[in-house]
Amino acid sequence: MSGAHRTIVVADPIDPGALGLLQDEECRVIDASSGTSALNAALGDAWALVVRSRTKVTAELIARAPRLALIARAGVGVDNIDLAAAAARKIRVVNAPVAATTSVAELTVALALMLVRELWPSVAGTKAGRWERGTRGGELAGRTVGFVGYGRIAREVARRLAPFDVHALAYDPYVARTEDGTAFVTLDELFGQSDLVSLHAAATPENRHLINAAALARMKRGSFLINVARGSLVDEAALLAALRSGQLAGAALDVYEVEPPMNEELLGHPKVIATPHVGASTHEAQRRAGRQVMEEVRRALRGEALTAQVPLPGGSA
Repeated sequence: MSGAHRTIVVADPIDPGALGLLQDEECRVIDASSGTSALNAALGDAWALVVRSRTKVTAELIARAPRLALIARAGVGVDNIDLAAAAARKIRVVNAPVAATTSVAELTVALALMLVRELWPSVAGTKAGRWERGTRGGELAGRTVGFVGYGRIAREVARRLAPFDVHALAYDPYVARTEDGTAFVTLDELFGQSDLVSLHAAATPENRHLINAAALARMKRGSFLINVARGSLVDEAALLAALRSGQLAGAALDVYEVEPPMNEELLGHPKVIATPHVGASTHEAQRRAGRQVMEEVRRALRGEALTAQVPLPGGSA
């Protein structure tokens, strides 16, 4: 298929400047981000499909795009894409793996400070007209932060927390060592020693509900939990029970088992800080994500090697 006949369908809104990267390429760009009907009308001609998290690229959607050769996810996670269906059609998948690193790392630091200082009840109380000035919360300095998963984002969080004089531990079966000197420990050791546990692992069938009742019981009483990774890592019923019993002093959640979240008791708990999966939703991160995936689309159009191709089931990429 010649470049002039390649249609790039943009299913979700992305940074307008990113689209400009294709203006000199031999392709046609269709903005189908207005809704389902626009996307359905464009799928038949789609050579490449650009999505964020809103559009679910299911096997059924892929089947309705007979010319599809490339799926570009303007973000990190690809759990909204049926990778097995893409592999079966030999459709390449690319993402923007580094676009949101800074944004998610900064959110994690903000949540850590809010949890340890118990700022959320103070904010809510003041806004509600109460003037509650009693001593509460503590300092982050001198505490131990345990990272479950120690990839790019976790390492950036650790770097930002270092000036707060925290001690960092990490558990990651896929990472042997890092240059920053973080101590690697077993998961049980991390749970037992950490004042704050921060989750940064990918979602896999093996680690679903990694943070369950047994794991929570092994954590230090009065410790904190942050999840900015994937909702499936945490058993929300067990988390609520741990908060009620005082086993955990607080939790900050940006991701949930079901999104939008349905667990009203958990969301309404006074020791829970809940945000609506906004870790990557800064203007800067979205600009980077849009530009990075459009650069990948441009490479694909030119027949160049891709730099952010996602491995597919069966060993294909």
